[in-house]
Amino acid sequence: MASDPITASQLIPRRLPAGRLGVAVVAELVELIVTGQLQEGDLLPPEGPLSEHFGVSRTVLRESVKRLEEKGLVIVSQGRGTQVQASGYWNMLDPVVLSALIDNDESLGVLDELTIVRASLESAMASAVAAAHTSEELRRLENALTAMRESESETDSFRQADVVFHYALMEISGNGLAENIAKHLYKRAVESSRYQGINPPDAVSLTLDEHAAIVDAIARGDVPGAAKAMHDHIHISWERRRLPDHAPRVRGAGSTVPTPVSSSGE
Repeated sequence: MASDPITASQLIPRRLPAGRLGVAVVAELVELIVTGQLQEGDLLPPEGPLSEHFGVSRTVLRESVKRLEEKGLVIVSQGRGTQVQASGYWNMLDPVVLSALIDNDESLGVLDELTIVRASLESAMASAVAAAHTSEELRRLENALTAMRESESETDSFRQADVVFHYALMEISGNGLAENIAKHLYKRAVESSRYQGINPPDAVSLTLDEHAAIVDAIARGDVPGAAKAMHDHIHISWERRRLPDHAPRVRGAGSTVPTPVSSSGE
């Protein structure tokens, strides 16, 4: 059954940041879609009213919608309009889409899923490095671990050294596709305060021990051991940082947001 015919433009904030209006339009629409305020099957308002609403030219609006289509969020059909796609079509590795998902992840469910995917990819890469690596590549990992130890008293430096360690292992693995996906996920995650969470007092020493276990397994050529050490580290470190007070959100509870136009039932 179709929802009430209230235009989707009522959902869209009228004030946009100055400057790059096209980027702002895309960001606003991406957020409305990933948060479910514009749902699968909903139609965006026609080009004229929408461009007027945003205060941008039709050319800027057209390019913005094109960017949304490239990200898989909408599909433009001749004679039908611009329709929101199911989340299965979204390019979730796109920086704008992934950032919006993480930033609006009230239950931390997206970060939970990200951790599962990241752990799977990096454990596979760790096992590949354990199976085949040069002495120079092992030394690179050992040096990265040393850099972490030397910066353990400086939070920002320690986090950066942690990133360098993981990136080094990804690159040594030789799995370009896994490296590319994992880096996209990791980069966007570490930019989120929710992903950083709250570390317990012994977090640094535990993190160092976990990284040392990864390096030790690789040095021994222990393929399953390296995979397990990496998999356990990523999951365990997330669990100790994870904010415990982020309960799943009940959609629609107390919401006063108008219902957008829906194409269902047409």
